[in-house]
Amino acid sequence: MKTVVVIPTYNERDNLEKLVQLVLTQHPAIHILVVDDNSPDGTGELADAMAAANERVTVLHRKGKMGLGSAYREGFRIALAGGADYVVEMDADFSHDPAVLPRFLEKMADCDLVIGSRYLNGVSVVNWPLRRLMLSYFASVYTRLITGMELADCTSGFKCFRREVLEAIDLDTIKSDGYSFQIEMNYRCHELGFRLGEIPIIFIDRHAGTSKMSRKIVREAVLMVWKLKLGSVCRKLFTTGAKADA
Repeated sequence: MKTVVVIPTYNERDNLEKLVQLVLTQHPAIHILVVDDNSPDGTGELADAMAAANERVTVLHRKGKMGLGSAYREGFRIALAGGADYVVEMDADFSHDPAVLPRFLEKMADCDLVIGSRYLNGVSVVNWPLRRLMLSYFASVYTRLITGMELADCTSGFKCFRREVLEAIDLDTIKSDGYSFQIEMNYRCHELGFRLGEIPIIFIDRHAGTSKMSRKIVREAVLMVWKLKLGSVCRKLFTTGAKADA
């Protein structure tokens, strides 16, 4: 099964070459799509050189930093157009261990979306301050309670989609970014009746002392959960009403 690992990059030149080598050695069916947001450090040029040397590596260049969600949406479309059976989301900074990829592929035998969970077997996060850890953990608890998704980790960015899942979701309607993007994609899969599963991972934050978590990101995620739930309720009511009128 052809697997495309989509890796968004911005100033990841120091990590990219080693990461690409490790990812490709995990399985011969794995290909890589680097989505570079015009990195000033030359990440895009390095990616081009690797793509020229290895047909399993391709590169998408974007004009600038346009958000993680849009990077994945564009990457998904290209992966599907290239014949991918599975599509993986993965960070470029080694927060996600390439050695876990074969376990994703094994789990996909029984699932349509597999999520690398930081909270499936307790807490498996390294280098996060307690405040951020608690915020992330309880964000998953909150999301689970509101949406009904039975996931230990609702905001993980290390996951594998079956092709049919991404084809069933209208990616043009996915406007969220960051943590909200992860929640929204999970919920769309859940709402459409696809099989969601998790595997345990150890997440190592390579940016200790800095945080991508802002009030705007938290607020967006909180509102997104209710938007998804209320939207689902309204669609069900509309469908029920339409059937009754028929």
